Amino acid sequence: MLAALLAGFIDAAVGGGGLITVPALMLALPAGTSLPVLLGTNKVVAVAGSTMAAGRFLRSGTLAWRELLLPVLASGVGACAGVWLTYRVHADFLRPVMLGLLVAMLAFTLLRPDLGDLHAPRFGLSHQRGLAALIAAALGFYDGFFGPGTGSLLIFLFVAVLGFDFLRASALAKAVNWASNLTAMVLFVSQGSWIPGVALGMAAANGLGGYLGAHAALTRGSRWLRGVFIGVVGVLILRLAWQILPK
Repeated sequence: MLAALLAGFIDAAVGGGGLITVPALMLALPAGTSLPVLLGTNKVVAVAGSTMAAGRFLRSGTLAWRELLLPVLASGVGACAGVWLTYRVHADFLRPVMLGLLVAMLAFTLLRPDLGDLHAPRFGLSHQRGLAALIAAALGFYDGFFGPGTGSLLIFLFVAVLGFDFLRASALAKAVNWASNLTAMVLFVSQGSWIPGVALGMAAANGLGGYLGAHAALTRGSRWLRGVFIGVVGVLILRLAWQILPK
């Protein structure tokens, strides 16, 4: 529950909560627990945090709900396909790809000190919504299939591609991530792929962490979020490298 609380806080701000909850579950659950059961339990936890965080961002008026509708729907559709694939293919081959993407993201962010400071959308409204939906569908699929780093990837793409500042990118990313988490949770739970006694206690803690993380993001603004983003992506890189490199 302590891991879930911290994960909810970090995930609400810049994504990467799975970096904490998935290893915690791997330590806590019995040896031999299947990947779908582990991921299903984690999705129940993640839904609580993303619901609280997305609700906090929505009530703040950071983004109008009309800007969220199409990306949210696209993310849910993508997650359906990702969960379907989870039961058929092991996701380990994605780790090296994810590592390369995170290194590129971190380098791009560090080389552009002003990236994400100002909200300067690069496209007209209809074009922006279409691109946001494409990004949401692709990352929704990834989240349903594998998951780690989804929120951080969403924030980076919304900043680098759409021209959002970190605060608005975090708000949109959290709504999109909520949809993929919820869709994946429903599908995993409907198959019995979760452990209720573990999931529900962690979910309560994650929800509290999500609310506090969104509040901190709204209070501290884009520059603080940029610093946290760089830190979380750096830790994600180290964790994936540790998993991939031969021991």
